[in-house]
Amino acid sequence: MRPLAGIRVIDLSMGWAGPLAARHLADMGAEVIKVESCERFDWWRGWEATEAWIAQNAAEQSPSFNTVNRNKLDVTLDLTSAAGAALLKRLVAIADVVVENYSAGVLPKLGLDYAELAKANPQVVMLSMPAFGTTGPWAGYRAYGSTVEHASGLPHLTGAAHWPPAMSHVAYGDAVGGLTGAAALLTALRHRKRTGEGQFLDLSQAEGLFPLGAHGILEQAVTGKAPQRLGNRSATCAPHGVYPTRGADQWLVLQVLTDEQWRALCDIAPPLRSFGDGADRLARRDELDATVAAWTRAEDSRELMHRLQRAGVPAAAVYDMRDVLADPQLAARGFWQMTERAYVGVQPGPVPPYRDADAPYRIETPAPTLGQHNRRVLGELLGLADSELEGLARAGVIGDRPVMPQGA
Repeated sequence: MRPLAGIRVIDLSMGWAGPLAARHLADMGAEVIKVESCERFDWWRGWEATEAWIAQNAAEQSPSFNTVNRNKLDVTLDLTSAAGAALLKRLVAIADVVVENYSAGVLPKLGLDYAELAKANPQVVMLSMPAFGTTGPWAGYRAYGSTVEHASGLPHLTGAAHWPPAMSHVAYGDAVGGLTGAAALLTALRHRKRTGEGQFLDLSQAEGLFPLGAHGILEQAVTGKAPQRLGNRSATCAPHGVYPTRGADQWLVLQVLTDEQWRALCDIAPPLRSFGDGADRLARRDELDATVAAWTRAEDSRELMHRLQRAGVPAAAVYDMRDVLADPQLAARGFWQMTERAYVGVQPGPVPPYRDADAPYRIETPAPTLGQHNRRVLGELLGLADSELEGLARAGVIGDRPVMPQGA
């Protein structure tokens, strides 16, 4: 029995942040019903529909969508229609959680904001996660993970000293927002279990990124100056960086934080003995980094990693994606699970990184195809007759394939 068995979630979200929050609940056993429409489907299926794209079933072949939407059911509802909005309210009435990450004004325009959905279910917990929260002068601004990263100040802390602010281009706002959203939902569900009270959760993805830049924020607050960008270097210890090793595009991360670690490193790498204490090494960082790189370039990254770790020196080989897929530690923990899905075949998927037993939570079902569970959810759960489902399909309220936007 998974910890959230018996919890039902209505997932209105798209992209990465909201679907990731809902997926964590699905992984923990909740029944998650993803709601899309045939015209306004999750943009991680694809950004723009074309007739050729639809004909190729490309909406079902996105690795990003398929990874973040496993263990979910999928229905299509045109929420701009009265029938679609009414059916959503019926789903919310029998649900525990609603997740959405539209820009702040979308659901109010549809008459589907928290105030309205709470009328259908006063005990519902609703998570809204626009980029900047639902209040304040930026509440209505749209943004994606990368623009949220700008707003958090992280690019001013990233890169070498002579660079302009540098983006990570990982869209951390989405990933961190999804994790923060999942934690907020678990807390709210615990509160509801104790009190019977539903609630509205207002999550700003930009604010969720501030802990990643806490050192910069604190230094600015204390000194009145922003910290200097250091790239892979440290302001307090050396060597500290990423160094080339034998082979094409092979690298080793190396950190020396204490005098004991420095002495252990010198025992392994005699060329470094010409450098002195920490102050001397910091003052001669360019020369030191060049000497370390000349030494590591002749070494195998993994063999050197293990040798340094045995000596107590922090070091790690830099993995590429092939290494991650073949990593023996992940294999021993059963982290990669092969799952078969329509249109893409058998592919590896990452199980949740947490577990409450010796075995991981398994991926029970692959990501759903568009509208795959219309009959199961709308027919069996809500009790709509076949004739009603057929009428909704004819009216374009439900469906199982993307359609071109009207006027396109």
